[in-house]
Amino acid sequence: MGRFEGKVALVTGAAGGIGKAVVTLLKSEGARVAVSDRYCDGIASDLILEGDLRDPAYCDGLPGQVQDALGGLDILINNAGVITRGDITQASDEDYALTMAVNVEAPFRLCRAAIPIMAEAGGGAIVNTASCWGVHPGPNHPLYIMSKAALASLTQCLGRDHAGQGIRVNAVCPNEVNTPMLRTGFAIRGLDPDKGIEELNRSVPIGHIAEPEEIADVIAFLASDAARYVCGALVEVNGAKPVG
Repeated sequence: MGRFEGKVALVTGAAGGIGKAVVTLLKSEGARVAVSDRYCDGIASDLILEGDLRDPAYCDGLPGQVQDALGGLDILINNAGVITRGDITQASDEDYALTMAVNVEAPFRLCRAAIPIMAEAGGGAIVNTASCWGVHPGPNHPLYIMSKAALASLTQCLGRDHAGQGIRVNAVCPNEVNTPMLRTGFAIRGLDPDKGIEELNRSVPIGHIAEPEEIADVIAFLASDAARYVCGALVEVNGAKPVG
């Protein structure tokens, strides 16, 4: 029997590298999985809820839609995120609005809507995808860092506030991950993505940047009963690479 037999999960950012890996892993271990992203073509799931996380009504309604369609909500994975690069003088109002909406407001709204559902059922697990840079800020990404720091702090607050209801809230904090988002970032800057990944690999003591499946394994652990005493934790998954 898989770790998540009989469990219902909602994964945001399900079309991205980490999101797809999380969905695949949860389903392989017995969970029924609802997925959220702007476009969810080709994602094997039990419920597809396409939409824009910048839409407050969409965020507010997601947990209830999952409960209505799949009979409950045991696990929420707030995985969706965006990255805006450049120092603060290069950041536009539009960059700020997008980053805060997706990286901060959406998890806030989803947690707010999911926690009563989980509390009524006797508990649940929420895992947020924060970042090592939200714990140890690096250079030239102030919007991203600020948003991930906010998500990390929200995780710690909710972990404390709702542990007594049987709801564990934790965050995984990756460093670089070999995802389409990272590769697109190289391409936008006119760099070869494969060469960029090779250079990053040399900067990691363990020998390579994370693959999506390596982050998904940690997310699944935090969502599972094996992590039943882990609450309000910020788990850095960085291959021993220092930030900065």
